[in-house]
Amino acid sequence: MAPHTVTFHTISRTAQARSDPWPLDDVAALFDLPFTDLLFRAQQAHREHFDPREVELATLMSIKTGGCPEDCGYCPQAARYDTGVEAQKILPLDTVLAAAKAAKASGATRFCMGAAWRAPKDRDLDHVEAMVREVKALGLETCVTLGMLAEGQAERLKNAGLDYYNHNLDTAPEIYKHIITTRDYQHRLDTLERVRHAGIKVCSGGIVGMGESRRQRAGLIAQLANMDPYPESVPVNNLVQVEGTPLYGTDPIDPLEFVRTIAVARITMPKARVRLSAGRREMGDVVQAMCFAAGANSIFYGDKLLTTSNPEVDADRALLQKLGLRTRHMLHEPQCEAGH
Repeated sequence: MAPHTVTFHTISRTAQARSDPWPLDDVAALFDLPFTDLLFRAQQAHREHFDPREVELATLMSIKTGGCPEDCGYCPQAARYDTGVEAQKILPLDTVLAAAKAAKASGATRFCMGAAWRAPKDRDLDHVEAMVREVKALGLETCVTLGMLAEGQAERLKNAGLDYYNHNLDTAPEIYKHIITTRDYQHRLDTLERVRHAGIKVCSGGIVGMGESRRQRAGLIAQLANMDPYPESVPVNNLVQVEGTPLYGTDPIDPLEFVRTIAVARITMPKARVRLSAGRREMGDVVQAMCFAAGANSIFYGDKLLTTSNPEVDADRALLQKLGLRTRHMLHEPQCEAGH
C-alpha cells in the first residue's frame, strides 16, 4: 500500500497549488490511483466548490446541420461521409426561440446552439447574433459552437451577449492528426485564445473512446487543465459510433475508464462544470450515477444532441430523482415545508 500512499499525497500537494501546472505524469498518476481513492479525491474537490446535489441542465440544438467540409473521424455531419445526415440551411430565428422556450420550461438553464461549419462567415454571424440576443432575453445562459473563429468574430458574439463558446480539443495533441486532418491542434487553441480575449467563457473538452490509450486520455486532460485559466465548462463525450464514419467499429472504452476520466477532470479543474455529454444513452443509469459521484455536475438535456440520440427527458428526471440530485433551476425555486 505504500506506493499508493506516496502517490496520493504527492498529487494532493499538486492539486492545492492552482498556479502550478499539471505535468502529464501527474495527471497519468491520477488515472492510475485505485478506483475508490480516485473517486474519494474527486468528491473532495467537487464538494469544495459545488453543492453536491446540484446538476446543471443544458440543452443543445443544431441550428445548421450537415454539409461540413471537415474530416473529423467521429462526426456524421461531415459531407464526405455517407451517414444519412443531409445538409440543411440555418434554422429560422422563430424555430430556435421556440426550442429555447421549451428547454427553459423543462428546466434547462443554458441553451447551446451548434452549427456544422468549419468556420462561420461574417454573414452567418448576423443570424447567430440575433439568436444569442433573443435566447438571452429569455433568461437563459447562451452558448454556441460554430467552428474556428477569425479575428473580430468573438468580439461580435460577445457584444451580442454570448456567455460561452464551445470549441473542444477533442483528444490529446499527439493523436489529433489520426482523428482530423483538415485542421491542426493549433487552430483550436487559436480560437480558444480569441474567445478568452473577447471576454467570453470557454466551454472545451473532448471525446474518449476513439481508440486512445489511458495516457493519451491523460494528455487531453492535461491540455485542458493547463490552460490559463482552464475552461469554465468541460464536456466529456463518450464516442457515439455512427455507421459511415471512420471510427465506426472502434472498440468502446471500458465504462469504469470513462468514470475515471470524469474524476480526473474534476480533480484537475475543480471549479469547472464537468458535463456528461454525448454517449449517455449508451451508458445506462449505473454508469451515469458513478459519473455524478466522480464529480460530473452538468448534462445535456433533451432527446437529441445535434444528430445523435440522448436519453429522454422523463428518463433523466427519473434518474436524478432516484439519486437525490436536483437541478440548478429547482435549487432556486422556493420550497414548501413538505419538500424539506
